[in-house]
Parts: sequence; structure tokens; C-alpha cells
Amino acid sequence: MNHIIRFSAVFMLVVGGLLTGTTSEVLSQEATSNRRLAEQGDAQAQFNLGSIYYTGSGVLKDETEAVKWYRAAAEQGHVNAQLILGDLYDGGKGVPQDYAEAAKWYRAAAEQGHAHAQFLLAVMYSDGKGVLQDYTESIKWYHAAGEQWHVGAQFNLGYIYSFGVGVPEDQVEAVKWHRYAAEQGDAGAQVMLGARYLVGDGVPQDNKEAARLLRGAAEQGEALAQRTLGRMYYAGQGVPRDYKEAIRWLNAAAGQSDVAAQFQLGIEYYSGQGVPQDYKEAARWISAVAKQGNTEGLCCTNPVRDSSRESSMV
Repeated sequence: MNHIIRFSAVFMLVVGGLLTGTTSEVLSQEATSNRRLAEQGDAQAQFNLGSIYYTGSGVLKDETEAVKWYRAAAEQGHVNAQLILGDLYDGGKGVPQDYAEAAKWYRAAAEQGHAHAQFLLAVMYSDGKGVLQDYTESIKWYHAAGEQWHVGAQFNLGYIYSFGVGVPEDQVEAVKWHRYAAEQGDAGAQVMLGARYLVGDGVPQDNKEAARLLRGAAEQGEALAQRTLGRMYYAGQGVPRDYKEAIRWLNAAAGQSDVAAQFQLGIEYYSGQGVPQDYKEAARWISAVAKQGNTEGLCCTNPVRDSSRESSMV
């Protein structure tokens, strides 16, 4: 299930700010202080020392030494060390890549209730990486993480229930989980929920709510949402008709190589609808479509189906 969201534990926990910026002298002292405690068996100091070596903060960067100290902490049950050790084995950073070992450490952290570890273990079961593929186990761990408000797990649960991946389709559950993720600002969930409101799929048809959700995704750079919002402004669907806004959002999507947005811009510049007629600009956008070699279904600007989110969008 390559569409499923995935995040790096190391990025989140180490690069994301466990060690704050300070002078090299202070960092060197921090490394010395943590080493003394780590060698005495202090799990938090072992974890800190692993992070120091992983980031090269006050010491020479050394992934092998980082793994040594993360392992020492993980074996004492330090949950973040278990999570990071799993991520290192998953990515082959400082150790040979070993999915089974990654799953082992993700499980150790997941069983302690760590939401992101639960999410990553669910991905492993979904993909059959390091474990036998097992959708039942995957969904169990997605639920555990989603109930702790892990946005990636919530999005994936919405997708799973929408399309019956390892479970019977359940649009009520799908809407519930995508709504939770959308409320946290997840752009993918906003797109999928917005698509539902456009057509009344599992929710009452509501163009204004669709526009609200799609705007949230469009502002985060989702090309499909940008294109759809542009079309809604052209039609006055859920928003006041506004050609300037329509062109703005279509341009944003087209700039990301969205072929349908490029094609529509070509048509609008050719016809002069909402923009000054400009054959040169029309030709530029139609040429961009042709260069992508994907003109199938672009004979008109009626609603199309976009496979990147498996959703019917205008």
C-alpha cells in the first residue's frame, strides 16, 4: 500500500529538536556528562548520548556509536530509544537494513503505548515488511495510534475503510477517521473529505463545506485541491464566482505540473473566459500538457477522476 503515509522517527525525535542549539563547548561538556551517566547504566543518558553521536553535537558524528547507545537504552525499555532503533534498522542507518529487527523494536515501543511506533508497526504489517502481511494486525495498530490522535494513522484508517483494504468497506468509519485527520489539518484528509461533500458521498452534499476543506488542502500545496478550488471559483460552486481567484488556484496547480489545470488554463486563455484572450499563453499551457504526454480525457473541463487520491473531483 504505497499510498499510505509514513514518517521518520529519527527525523521527528532527533532532528526535530531533542538536542537544542548551543555552543560547541557546552555541547562537548554535555557529551562528557551524558557519557559518565550512560556508562553507569542511566537509560536517559544513554539515549541522550545516542542522539549526540547521531547528530554530531559536540562530538564527531558516528552512527555506529549512536546505535550502540540507543540499543543500551532500548534494552532498558526506553521507549524513544526503541522507536529510533527501529527506524535505524528500517532505513539501514548505522546498521545493516533489517526489517525484522525494525519491526521488533517498533513493537517494543508500540506495546508501551507510543503512538508513532504503533503507526509504524501498522505500516509494517500492511506492507509485509519484517513480518508476515496481516491486515488485521495492521488495522489493530492503526486504531491504537489513531485513538491517540496520530494523524497519519487517522488518514490511513479513513483510506482503508473507504476502499475496503483488508476490511469490509465502511463509509461511516471512513468519514469519521478522515474528519479527525482533517480537523488536525491533514491535507490528504481534507481533499478526500472535500471530495465527499462535493458529490454527497457518505455525507450530505455541501459545496460550501467542500470549498472550506479544499481550501485548507490547497493552502498546503495540494495540487488536486488547488485545481478543484479554481474550478469551483469559475463555476461559483460553494464560493462566489471569481475569475481572478479561479486563475490564481489553477495557476498554483498548473505550476505543480497538474495536467488538468494546465489544460484548463490553455482553454481559458484561448477563449478569453475570465482572463484577457491570449493565444500565446494558451499555447504555452497546451504545450505543457503535450510535453507530459498525457492528454487522455482532457477534451473538456467536466468533472474528472484523479487517481492520486482515488476521489471524484470537479
